[in-house]
Amino acid sequence: MNRASLDKQPHEVASMFDKVAKNYDLTNDVISLGQDRYWRKQVAAAVAARPGEKVLDLAAGTGTSSLPFTRAGAFVVPCDFSLGMLTEGKKRNPWLPLTAGDATKLPFQDGAFDAVTISFGLRNVQDTDAALRELYRVTKPGGRVVICEFSHPTWAPFRTVYEEYLMRALPPLARQVCSNPEAYEYLAESIQSWPEQAELAAMLQKAGWEKVAWRNLTGGVVALHRGAKS
Repeated sequence: MNRASLDKQPHEVASMFDKVAKNYDLTNDVISLGQDRYWRKQVAAAVAARPGEKVLDLAAGTGTSSLPFTRAGAFVVPCDFSLGMLTEGKKRNPWLPLTAGDATKLPFQDGAFDAVTISFGLRNVQDTDAALRELYRVTKPGGRVVICEFSHPTWAPFRTVYEEYLMRALPPLARQVCSNPEAYEYLAESIQSWPEQAELAAMLQKAGWEKVAWRNLTGGVVALHRGAKS
């Protein structure tokens, strides 16, 4: 299995990410033209982790996305269902409490976290609604969620150019830096099939989240959604 299909069978997606774990962070930096660093800074600012808080970083991969929360003084649990990603993360930051878990059946108690976040991973979950409900379940009353995910540019001319990049330029570029470029063909297709910003906001509300809002980054290439648990 080199890539997952768009029905997102968990074993296929996990296997695909296992195979790209070693160079995953570098590849993302290259194909995003360095924008991924900016996006992750915006996630950290939106989560606004405080000393002593407990933060769940879902789809954390190698744990790179979790480091800003630890620097803020929070206790962060990086969680992912790719054992390959977690193994690579353990080599780099052995002190992180990297945890294996399925987004639709999280291995945590109700109300365990002050904040929950997932970056570029919700799109890969087979049942998005179930994942949003699970994030809600493990969040304390008064807690918050931040979701960073690829989305859809709002300006039509830019959207056309961006979609051309996804389908034509991204796979050849991935072949230069990635051992499993087929995984990035899936990436391009999954981005195109992902819901629009307003539709994802509605899904958050359906799962119980309140005060739902979003902000477009890089013209809508990425959207940052937020919500609160009453």
